[in-house]
Amino acid sequence: MTALFDPRDPAVRTDPYPIYRRLRETDPVHWSHFGYWVLSRHADVDAVLRAPGVSSEFYRNEVWAERRGGLDSPLVSSVRRWMLMLDGPAHRRIRGVISKVFTRGAVERLQPRVAAEANRLLDAMGEGEIDLIDSLALPLPVTVTCELLGLPTDNRVQCRQWTEQISRVIDPSITPDDVAEMNRAETEFRSYVAGELDRRRSASQDDILSLLVHADVDGVRLTDEEIIANVLFLFVAGHETTVNLVGNGMLALLRHPAQLELLRSNPALIPGAIDEITRFDAPVQIVSRLLDEEVVLDDAVLPAGAKVMLLFGAAGRDPSRYAEPESLDVTRTGIKTLAFSGGPHYCLGAALGKMESAVVLGELLGRYSKIELTGDELVWRPNVSFRGLERLPLRLFR
Repeated sequence: MTALFDPRDPAVRTDPYPIYRRLRETDPVHWSHFGYWVLSRHADVDAVLRAPGVSSEFYRNEVWAERRGGLDSPLVSSVRRWMLMLDGPAHRRIRGVISKVFTRGAVERLQPRVAAEANRLLDAMGEGEIDLIDSLALPLPVTVTCELLGLPTDNRVQCRQWTEQISRVIDPSITPDDVAEMNRAETEFRSYVAGELDRRRSASQDDILSLLVHADVDGVRLTDEEIIANVLFLFVAGHETTVNLVGNGMLALLRHPAQLELLRSNPALIPGAIDEITRFDAPVQIVSRLLDEEVVLDDAVLPAGAKVMLLFGAAGRDPSRYAEPESLDVTRTGIKTLAFSGGPHYCLGAALGKMESAVVLGELLGRYSKIELTGDELVWRPNVSFRGLERLPLRLFR
């Protein structure tokens, strides 16, 4: 018998939306034989994100931890300190420090630098046939994250490779080979960041890494292990989301040419269009939660002790929340995208990721009079939690 939802199904990577629609219509509170409740309605996903007694500390699940190398493996030891995977006071303590990095003013001050880097990459791309992912979407956010933290940008390619490997940690479809790569990448990345921390102690600089070394909450400083783990997390969260948002957004616009031309003729719509793109094809598709207490939905009760899989991509196309959800409409208002999560774990870097994506789209549409998709067969990355393309082959005309 075919499972109604199987994260290992290749279709979940290539085109999950028909699967999501079937779930919403036939079994929106779905009990999976993988041992998860799978939620696909916007209201249900939003309710779980905000409910008390809902935990992000998935490392506490023995099966989850063992599938990633065990509780004491390099990877899980790091994840246990990520603010993404912490609840309550432990989460608020680290978030309180990291939030100083992502104020509105800090993001606005970064915009000229993001635009300059985007234009440098576009200058190198030129015109003709290019791959947008490799030429622009991948290098831009990792460069921005390096500069934000104060890490040397000449190591950005290696940082990108480590980030791509570690990001599989939340993927429900990982293999033993993935686990080996993730643990190796975590060990190497941790050693690199530890060396940078030592340098900041010898000579503090005007950068975020120095701020993290010296910052404290109620007189208590972050440990080196906490700093290093959350630097790795910032790379994963910032890099993966922005790469996929840029790639998915451009693909969606190319498949809806009237919407692309609307943005080209009215660039002021671009910031709002980013919210619509995240709704239409979310860069983060799936997150999971543990229930320490039962959660009551409109027509179901999820028991304490349950594991829940939240389908952000399905929630974004829920017709009970959005009119004509299968259509891309860059003028749509009233969007409450869950692509950056919600509740106490709403993504601190959401404003930065949306700003980067808006800058990229604005520069692309302003520079090129015509953008064409070349080739019909697109290859999606194997990570089902982060939805993104391996390549986006385009032909550019000035």
